[in-house]
Amino acid sequence: MATAVRIVVCGDEGSGKSSLITCLVKDTFVSNRIQPVLPQITIPPTLGTPENVTTTIVDTSALPQERPNLAREIRKSNVILLVYADHYSYERVALFWLPYFRSLGVNVPVVLCANKSDLAANGTPTQVVEEEMLPVMAEFKEIDTCVRTSAREHYNVNEAFFLCQKAVTHPIAPLFDSKESVLKPAAISALQRVFYLCDKDKDGFLNDKEMEDFQAKCFGKPLNKVDLDHIKQTVSRISPDAISTSGISPRGFLLLNKLYAEKGRHETVWAVLRTFQYTDSLSLQESFLHPNFGVPDFASAELSPAGYRFFVDLFLTSDRDNDGGLSDTELASLFAPTPGIPSSWLEDAFPTCTVRNEAGHVTLQGWLAQWSMTTFTSPKTTLEYLAYLGFESSDRSNLTTTAALKLTKARKRRRRPGRTGRNVVLCHVLGASGSGKSCLLEAFLARPFSSTYHPTIKPRVAVNTVELPGGRQCYLILNELGELEPAILENKSKLLSQCDVVAYTYDSSDPDSFSYIPAIRAKYPHLEDLPAVYVALKADLDRTTQRAECQPDHYTAQIQRMPQGPPLHTSVTWHSIQELFVTLAEAALEPATAFPRSREEENDAKWMSYAIALGAVVCAGAAAVVIWRRATSGNAA
Repeated sequence: MATAVRIVVCGDEGSGKSSLITCLVKDTFVSNRIQPVLPQITIPPTLGTPENVTTTIVDTSALPQERPNLAREIRKSNVILLVYADHYSYERVALFWLPYFRSLGVNVPVVLCANKSDLAANGTPTQVVEEEMLPVMAEFKEIDTCVRTSAREHYNVNEAFFLCQKAVTHPIAPLFDSKESVLKPAAISALQRVFYLCDKDKDGFLNDKEMEDFQAKCFGKPLNKVDLDHIKQTVSRISPDAISTSGISPRGFLLLNKLYAEKGRHETVWAVLRTFQYTDSLSLQESFLHPNFGVPDFASAELSPAGYRFFVDLFLTSDRDNDGGLSDTELASLFAPTPGIPSSWLEDAFPTCTVRNEAGHVTLQGWLAQWSMTTFTSPKTTLEYLAYLGFESSDRSNLTTTAALKLTKARKRRRRPGRTGRNVVLCHVLGASGSGKSCLLEAFLARPFSSTYHPTIKPRVAVNTVELPGGRQCYLILNELGELEPAILENKSKLLSQCDVVAYTYDSSDPDSFSYIPAIRAKYPHLEDLPAVYVALKADLDRTTQRAECQPDHYTAQIQRMPQGPPLHTSVTWHSIQELFVTLAEAALEPATAFPRSREEENDAKWMSYAIALGAVVCAGAAAVVIWRRATSGNAA
């Protein structure tokens, strides 16, 4: 909302512009002749400005020689108070003044003021409005409102300048089409989102409790039963079907706000919209959609407990049929107050990239996994949708949507022993064409095995939870790179910052499959800086000798000196495939265990094992001596 309003007062000579300004400032009519053009006046917020804004009032002259100065002031204005006082100056409103404003290219609201109403010989105020003002307002949309005044009688003087303030601080133009008498599409869209967010139980109605909460949130005061009944009766008179025993329908909510706009109470509508972070252009505040949230290199973003609670609650209220999954219809309803399903989800072929039930609906497990992945790969997207979907923080020290996220500790030295403390990890799945990468992703999501081969062109992703030893769970993202593999692997800094572990896969039944792994590691030497797990897929088929410089077992044991030993042999048709996902998650969470060992590290490990074994022998011998002494002392007694 504007914090300063610049009002430029225009009109023909003798229309009473200066008298209106003087009457406002001095609070009385000045009968003696005042100077032709008053100097600029600034009224601070403390001096009776209802909208708590600083108001600058600029008087102007209509004389031809003052036209350059008049044009300059009009271009600097936030609102124009256009004053006329008789039939001649009224005619000039439509024939000169309003076309003149348009010729200057200004796009500010105009308040039409019929001054010197005390001298009007004929016509009631209603007739003046209907016969003079409304026809001009219908032709010129820039006219925000109209008012009749009299400086001599101090009639509506304060009201005229208040209407100018309100035209800037609470503009009617974005909300209401006065010619068609309808709310504008952008206003309807914004109010529909407000309704959705206030409809906590998602039953399509605002019940009494939800209306009371709405009143307290937007206006900071309770809504008593008498006022609530009056609201319902008012809406019901306009449209009986907009009210039911369940509460006020979306149509009723829009009708109520349309009524406020029609009656000149658009500040009430703006109070609602600004509470829900809307700007004057009816877009959401940029700082609300995209708050500051930087992710340092080698760190990552994850959902906080508050973030997970929000998405759990959103799932449960959106699952209207309680079948444990979100259907296409339920997803469409859930994303109604947003621009739609995030584009990154569509690129990942959502919902096939996450967990679904037998009906193909996204489960709660899949829903949380999807948002965990989105937060990891694009925290900006998660923050944006938290804003659209109405996340509210209970943390009084952080009332922005960033309370739904947290940062993990940066992990640069991954060869050091210890766990990373992450809850979401990313694994790139590399391997030759036909090695079984796609089937591995399908098995990760518990999809049935298909023997039909479909080469991967676009990148594919799968995300699911993995239960680790001890009962802890984490989210594992498997990423098959497709044709983007060279571009992703060449970007060293991004690869090392984002990727937690690499799964090198090959088809153990295809003699030409393994050679791809040494070749790609030689092509991209920085892959050595990432934890690795070697996997021999299709172990249910006959194993064959690989046409490579060295066989897989020798490569992992002698060339790479991998702690895991030989490649893990498994098949997506085996139930034990789940153990592979645990291994990948453990390698990501404790990366030092998945790096090649140097000869010194191997020797240290051997000496450590010898020391442990020797220590065990010594302890066992000492225990035997103690037992023997106790036994002999007992016999002697």
